[in-house]
Amino acid sequence: MTEHKILRLGHHGDGIAEGPIFAPMTLPGETVSGEVEGQQLRDVRIVTPSEQRVAPPCRHFKSCGGCQLQHAADDFVADWKVDVVRNALAAHGLETVFRPIQTSPAQSRRRATFAARRTKKGAMAGFHGRASDVLIEVPGCQLVDPTLLPGLKVAEELALIGTSRKAELAVTVTLSEEGLDVAVTKGKALDGPLRQQLAQTCEKLGLARLTWNDEVIAMRAPPAQRFGKAQVTPPPGAFLQATRHGEASLLAAVNEAVGDAENIIDLFAGAGTFSLPLAEKARVHAVEGDAEMLKALEGGWRNASGLKPVTTAARDLFRRPLLPDELAKARAVVLDPPRAGAEAQVAEIIRAQVPRLAYVSCNPVSFARDVQSLVAAGYRLEWVQVVDQFRWSSHVELAACLTLPEA
Repeated sequence: MTEHKILRLGHHGDGIAEGPIFAPMTLPGETVSGEVEGQQLRDVRIVTPSEQRVAPPCRHFKSCGGCQLQHAADDFVADWKVDVVRNALAAHGLETVFRPIQTSPAQSRRRATFAARRTKKGAMAGFHGRASDVLIEVPGCQLVDPTLLPGLKVAEELALIGTSRKAELAVTVTLSEEGLDVAVTKGKALDGPLRQQLAQTCEKLGLARLTWNDEVIAMRAPPAQRFGKAQVTPPPGAFLQATRHGEASLLAAVNEAVGDAENIIDLFAGAGTFSLPLAEKARVHAVEGDAEMLKALEGGWRNASGLKPVTTAARDLFRRPLLPDELAKARAVVLDPPRAGAEAQVAEIIRAQVPRLAYVSCNPVSFARDVQSLVAAGYRLEWVQVVDQFRWSSHVELAACLTLPEA
């Protein structure tokens, strides 16, 4: 075994020593020992611990791969996540004001994807072990909302009837106002007997909805989500912010960033996370590539009261970004792209000279790239709000406000 000094944390939360050598569950400043395999340090032992090291709050942490940073103090993790964004911007020569980070509380995740498989004695469900295919049961998980944990038993029941001993189900469980919304992939092909068993299981377990390999099998009640004044029933597996706290934090930042704009375009709008609350004060045009999510958004708007007009368009914004004439009436744009960012759409926003931009991102690298283009075109990056709704993970989210001073 050899000793190594941990210099910094990588983007995946592993400690990095000279080499580089990656050591999981270590912190900057620590001296550690272990066996080097390629660029990985195995059988890691802490020789000199960091002052930022704490006892993990979850008893499953050492074996479960669901969290990467429970061994670090909350203040350290918060500062590290802000620095991830700060450094991504600095790489492009950019600086701005950083608002205090908003961190979701423990036991607040409202969605989780459990792995489930049959065993000799029955079935088991949980998360995969760290860098492993081994399935770890997590009955004491400190990450998910306690009302989501019954989803583990649901996943086990579904594994008993819907998979073989050699296969594994992916069971996504989401909290809704009507109960658990369950979507299963990697299950057996549907036939008559399996459909019947699944429908009976949905009824027996009191699930709001059960979807199997993208087909809705049974729905006892629409699994609604509330976006402002509207109730929306997203399609199975649709994108949803990980925690209610995180969603509220991002929405507050978006509201501030768009200011008093009366005409707003919401790009990559999903099922209406931002569009519908913004419609309480402004006309909104929501654009999204998934037609089913837009259908859910429209349904939520029609059934709500007190909202201004909301229009929608199904469009692939990577291949067909909105052009300047389509952006002309917008006094603000909300941009919430996937990890790849929105390079093509940003170019058209610059051409259209949209006065205000609320940019929500789950990838600081693509965010910084897009902001560099905006700043070079005359936009000002007013502030960044980092939001940590994936607590104890290396994942970073943010919202930012950009304005065009000339406008």
